[in-house]
Amino acid sequence: MPTSAAGSSRRPHRGFTLLELMVVVAIIAMASAGVGFALRDTAGSNLEREAQRLAALFESARAQSRASGVPLRWRALERGFRFEGARPGSLPEYWLSEQTVVAARAVVLLGPEPIIGAQELVLRTAAQPELALRVATDGVRPFTVQPLLP
Repeated sequence: MPTSAAGSSRRPHRGFTLLELMVVVAIIAMASAGVGFALRDTAGSNLEREAQRLAALFESARAQSRASGVPLRWRALERGFRFEGARPGSLPEYWLSEQTVVAARAVVLLGPEPIIGAQELVLRTAAQPELALRVATDGVRPFTVQPLLP
């Protein structure tokens, strides 16, 4: 058995080096960040996605109505919505999330005139009713999504 100059025997070191510990901590930090981003999709972001989608659908329906000359109305239903006057299958009739609700039974007129009256509706999520977004237009500009002010 080898001995050192002091005469004590050398034993192999047990444990981790500082570099090994730092690598493990970095891997754990990256995994935690990935999980955090994956779980970040909350009711608020789902509602924002629904509102942006609805604003885009309204603009698409306005363009379709102007091109065809046929009046289009959007009507909220209990579990979705309907574009009355649109070609069947040309526009969706469902929410992406079953938690999305319209605050009141709204009807939105979308054409065929290029200038429509000022219109708005309020979207909420059933999971967190205090979250609300307003989808609105002044009748000239496109529909926009805005937070509902108290």
